[in-house]
Amino acid sequence: MATTKYSSVSEMFEGGNNVVKICAPMVRYSKLAFRSLVRKYDCDICFTPMIVASDFVQSVKARDSEFTTNECDRPLIVQFAAHDAQTLADAACAVAPFSDGVDLNCGCPQRWAMSAGYGACLINKPELVKDMVKQVRNQVDNPNYTASIKIRIHNDLRKTVDLCQKAESAGVSWITVHGRTSEERHQPVHYDAIKTVKDSVSVPVIANGDVKYLRDVESIHQLTGVDGVMVARGLLANPALFAGYEDTPLECIWDWVDISVQQGTPFTCFHNHLIYMLDRVSSQPERKVFNSLCSTSAVIDYLQSTYGSVHVLET
Repeated sequence: MATTKYSSVSEMFEGGNNVVKICAPMVRYSKLAFRSLVRKYDCDICFTPMIVASDFVQSVKARDSEFTTNECDRPLIVQFAAHDAQTLADAACAVAPFSDGVDLNCGCPQRWAMSAGYGACLINKPELVKDMVKQVRNQVDNPNYTASIKIRIHNDLRKTVDLCQKAESAGVSWITVHGRTSEERHQPVHYDAIKTVKDSVSVPVIANGDVKYLRDVESIHQLTGVDGVMVARGLLANPALFAGYEDTPLECIWDWVDISVQQGTPFTCFHNHLIYMLDRVSSQPERKVFNSLCSTSAVIDYLQSTYGSVHVLET
């Protein structure tokens, strides 16, 4: 764990009043370049996007395309979609030398995931989740390597508590709770449900959902008593959120340009992240022009002429 003073992820949750700040697993978005950016702005732990464990285990091409990291990309949690214990354990063993833990996705509500037996359907299979956690803990030869789960809640919260307690009995390292059911999308987050989970287990609990500013992190901590807060869309809009910025600062925008150029980020990804970052700080006519740009050089020229630069880029 090259970029932290802690010897393990679990240690980050122990013996302190600081809320651990986590970048969520986001399809297409929480890849190496974006993780490198948010780490510059006080993000403690980053997740990879969700990776289908069976594809990852069976295909070299899938491994090469789905999992990219470097020595500064720590602490790193690799999130997998899986529905059998041995496949998850095999995937965990493959990434263990290059990461600090694996997370089992038990919250993705997308139809394709649930129809394949992945994601949120697993919250209704506590014994299977328990077995998957146990096999990862048994087969990864590193006592500090974490095995966590990310869940959504049930309408009947007793089922959620039962799931979490079964996972705890299997040795789960920590639990992230997205405070919505699998049917809910933009409804308010049920922070009372997250607090109930936190009060029902002794392992660290992470809250996820509707964080737009750093002040939200502290208010959720006060409301629920959780050990950490995970952010997705809020970090897309403002990667400097955890450092206390209300909107994306110009320095962060140029940091993204630098990182993207250095790492060879594909243009679509590079451009889409900037569309998110500039949304709250640009006018509708500006957004229309920016969204139509078709090359990295055009984007850089636009940024320099519209916002100015904080330094001279080496491209």
